[in-house]
Amino acid sequence: MSEGQTSGNGRMTEPDTPSSLPGLTRPSTAACENGVDARVKPGHDERRGRVSKRLAAIGLTLIVVVATALTAYTISLGPLPLQDAKALSTTVVDRHGKLLRAYAMADGRWRLPVSAQKDVDPTYLKLLFAYEDQRFYDHHGVDPRALARAAIQFGSHGHIVSGGSTITMQLARLLEPRRQRSLHAKLRQIVRALELERKLGKDEILDLYLTLAPYGGNLEGIRAASIAYFGKEPKRLSLAEAALLVALPQSPETRRLDRHPEAARRGRDRVLDRMVSENVISAEDAAQAKAQPVPAFRKPMPILAPHAADQATAVVKDRPIIRLTLDASLQKVLEPLARDRAAALGPNISVGISVIDNDSGDVLAHVGSADYFDERRAGQVDMTRAVRSPGSTLKPFIYGLAFEDGFVHPESLIEDRPVRFGSYAPENFDMTFQGTVPVRKALQLSLNVPAIVLLDRVGASRLSSRLKQAGGNLVLPKDEAPGLAMGLGGVGVTLQDLAQLYAGFPRLGTTKPLREIMTAEVLTAEDADTREPMRLMDPAAAWQVGNVLLGTPPPENAARNRIAFKTGTSYGYRDAWSVGFDGRMTIGVWVGRPDGAPVPGLIGRVAAAPILFDAFARSGKLPAALPKPPKGALIAGNSKLPLPLRRFRPIGELLRTGAEQAPHIQFPLNGSRIDVDRTAGPEAAVMPVKVSGGVLPLTMLVNGLPVGEIDSRRQRLIDPPGPGFARLTVIDATGAADTVVVRIQ
Repeated sequence: MSEGQTSGNGRMTEPDTPSSLPGLTRPSTAACENGVDARVKPGHDERRGRVSKRLAAIGLTLIVVVATALTAYTISLGPLPLQDAKALSTTVVDRHGKLLRAYAMADGRWRLPVSAQKDVDPTYLKLLFAYEDQRFYDHHGVDPRALARAAIQFGSHGHIVSGGSTITMQLARLLEPRRQRSLHAKLRQIVRALELERKLGKDEILDLYLTLAPYGGNLEGIRAASIAYFGKEPKRLSLAEAALLVALPQSPETRRLDRHPEAARRGRDRVLDRMVSENVISAEDAAQAKAQPVPAFRKPMPILAPHAADQATAVVKDRPIIRLTLDASLQKVLEPLARDRAAALGPNISVGISVIDNDSGDVLAHVGSADYFDERRAGQVDMTRAVRSPGSTLKPFIYGLAFEDGFVHPESLIEDRPVRFGSYAPENFDMTFQGTVPVRKALQLSLNVPAIVLLDRVGASRLSSRLKQAGGNLVLPKDEAPGLAMGLGGVGVTLQDLAQLYAGFPRLGTTKPLREIMTAEVLTAEDADTREPMRLMDPAAAWQVGNVLLGTPPPENAARNRIAFKTGTSYGYRDAWSVGFDGRMTIGVWVGRPDGAPVPGLIGRVAAAPILFDAFARSGKLPAALPKPPKGALIAGNSKLPLPLRRFRPIGELLRTGAEQAPHIQFPLNGSRIDVDRTAGPEAAVMPVKVSGGVLPLTMLVNGLPVGEIDSRRQRLIDPPGPGFARLTVIDATGAADTVVVRIQ
């Protein structure tokens, strides 16, 4: 039909246009107005749907194949070797967590545990993240931007310029070292990094990296490197030190400080320059850091308290961190003291020092020898644990039991004259006698005869059992019973046991088992302490001994009345001792030859006492006051004492003639149990004591404390002490006495 031709129905028809061709019909106006494509598309939607489904299926298949391949590849790699990576050098730390000594691993590597949050300077971490992994806390083990940069550099240069590795990927490489850098190795790192991020938190990954990072030779981890190169922990680092520690792991062997210090310096400066370019640090700070020299040699690992560390590692197994009760700062000043004094005293001389905290019984310092590495002085022999003759150092315990029994007082008079006990005739150190002296002076001057006379009255077996009860392990010659000679050193004891016993005086009569190894690395010194106190003597007697020893004349140039102490010298000048205490701590000092050979002129007062006073001075604290007198302690001059306490009379002088009889407690009987009803009031709670014999006046003592005189009817009502055992003593005018022990219920 031609243009403008009229159709059969009389309407004009549209001219033939492309839109009127089959398949290209123009959509209707109504359809267009509704925004609907009304064009006829025979089979088009079906084809497009099939293509979309095919593409989706192909994509899903590819995802499954890739996931399966990655899973299979990951499985083929095996589990992450985290257990081997967590193997550490055994470290021994003090009560505050400071490093005392570390032991290299079996293969000779130094790998110390580290926590980024607690052990590392923030400056180092800032440089590390800026230089190695700026988005460490944002990615999931792999940084796509860093990998893209590395790929572009590889394509343009034809070789690997930068690996694009995150800290997590570097950790993966440290866990599974590979000598060659390749795409396969990089893929392995990526897979392992993703696996690490699933298993560990960011802080755990960072800590593990800081523990394993290589620093040249057998040094692994930032702590080992900082201690070996700078001689300090990485808690406080200068900018130059932090930049150096960032640079070294990039090429640990070619930048090894003890072999290639100049290469290490260039690596450090490269880190500083990049930090300036990225506005992490200022150019002025970088210039100052570059001016700092780099160390050219390694420092030795710290070895503080080596004897204590050796003992701890022998006792505690399979624990990477062993915490001791020692105080590193105190240990650090006492070891040079022992070394210097031993050198001044002569060849082959060693020194042992033990410091005890009075309240807790914790060992604060343990100096086992003058020099751990001095073979001539047998430096590896721990003299604080060696059994030696204590000389006169047991005398205070003799006097303490005498005070407890109530037959002598510090102001009582006692005779220092020649005396014989069978074939045994004790003599004083200077071969002279002082005559009649106060008991206080007899102990302060360490007179032998009064001590042995009192021991004869107290009983050697009782002294031995009481000291063992309080934790002192006395060693007697084979098949020998305790005798009077033990008062002058005829028994063996260790310095630690002796210090533990002396700590009972400021504790007012109780000791506590010593502790040097804490039960777990996370505990503080006060946690989980279940040690029970052990009885040494009555509180009043312990206070009296401490009060007497406080007045002992100190060494030359030392202050008086600051430290209570006692010295001792063993037979043949083999051992010199000095043990002292204040209200805070007890310190024991031993001087001698480890092989037990005599050292002419080796005397406790000359050789050991000055070391004792110097140790207190180096503790950095002023001497603490001793405890106040306990309730019931008798404080009086000789003229004010009860008549029987004014002068001590040995047992031999208590023999009577004629019809005189020694005092005897008729009631209560020795070993009896006394029921006291305290609910009916104080008057009903009294306990009668009846005595026969004795010369008036009769003095009554309860647990060593005077409670008054017994009347002419030889009886008295006393207020019984609290539940438990009580010692009742009656002394007459001549010094004769009788004692019973009863149990109050």
